[in-house]
Amino acid sequence: QEQLVESGGGLVQPGGSVRLSCAASGFNLRYAHIGWFRQSPGKEREGVSCISSNDGITYYADSVKGRFTISRDNAKNTVFLQMNSLKPEDTAVYYCATGPPIYMSTYCTINYNDMQYWGKGTLVNVSS
Repeated sequence: QEQLVESGGGLVQPGGSVRLSCAASGFNLRYAHIGWFRQSPGKEREGVSCISSNDGITYYADSVKGRFTISRDNAKNTVFLQMNSLKPEDTAVYYCATGPPIYMSTYCTINYNDMQYWGKGTLVNVSS
């Protein structure tokens, strides 16, 4: 059974950093595009970043560009999201997801409707 589990969230002060992990089981993450999304109370889920399967090409939403870095460790079957210079508006539940299928797209996407499997999320609270 394919499963994604996020971890690493918590309370962090504005300007601080945190690294989120997305661990995969039941499939080889090397052969999947992976995206990070976030959702704040009362808001729609938004795409944050993604990393492509074959060549590791990355994409970032404008709101996090220059502050967040996505990476993958295929040996650990895990994708990471390094979040620096955090702002209160970054407070959200962060989710990782696979998609689109690599036979359908060469590159990753942060389009919610293209994602297949989702983790249950981890909360990041940026507050002093």
